[in-house]
Amino acid sequence: MTHSADAALAGTGTSRLRAESLHAGYEGRPVLADLSVEIPDGSFTVILGPNACGKSTLLRSLVRLIRPSAGSVILDGAAVASIPTKQLARTVGLLPQSSQAPEGITVADLVSRGRHPHQSLLRRWSTGDEDAVRQALADTGMAELASRSVDELSGGQRQRAWIAMALAQQTPLLLLDEPTTFLDIAHQIEVLELCTRLRRSGRTLVAVLHDLNQALRYATHIVAMHDGQIVAQGAPQEVGTAVLVEKVYGVSARIIEDPESGRPLVIPRAPSSAD
Repeated sequence: MTHSADAALAGTGTSRLRAESLHAGYEGRPVLADLSVEIPDGSFTVILGPNACGKSTLLRSLVRLIRPSAGSVILDGAAVASIPTKQLARTVGLLPQSSQAPEGITVADLVSRGRHPHQSLLRRWSTGDEDAVRQALADTGMAELASRSVDELSGGQRQRAWIAMALAQQTPLLLLDEPTTFLDIAHQIEVLELCTRLRRSGRTLVAVLHDLNQALRYATHIVAMHDGQIVAQGAPQEVGTAVLVEKVYGVSARIIEDPESGRPLVIPRAPSSAD
């Protein structure tokens, strides 16, 4: 299936997760102001924008790690603030920007922690949990490394181990905060191809990415931010324009068709050659 066909098939016109008139920030410093957004079901939505524009703040607000000062996040018709913690964790998984594993923990043990939302005093570890961990390891290509210490892994392997932990939660929605940062190009592609496979399997994914061209190639839906506001959203073919690049990043660019994907490809212009 081509990326164009993927884009046409992504989403159902419905949205389980949305934010309405959201105001959020840190210690009295506002970051998001009156922001509203809907995450299309079945999409791979990528949030783009320059540093400090509010991308991670929005992502963290969607999963209740940040309490908004005004507005609300709605999941399945209910305010996220009112949803019990374990119920929320069984619906939305999060891969944080910076993840620290306990020293000496194995990949299998780390991934097993993704089953915590499904445990209780009356429900302990089960064959269902074992199957979920096994499937998460397989989906991320980490099964052969299950007994290895996380400390021994390469950057790309470590990132896949954390993604596997998030997958083990078996949530229909998965949020990833800068999953490719600090990875070399080969590992970046591994992670993004995995995201594509997960979306094709029926999950809805939301990721913060810094690489504009990678976002345009892999995403089915783009949310572009600047200064705490959403300035454009839609399919990559719709929002991947020179006007948007100038508005969001302040960079003059030429847009051509990516010969590999048929998507927009951004070629920044040197200041001396800008129109």
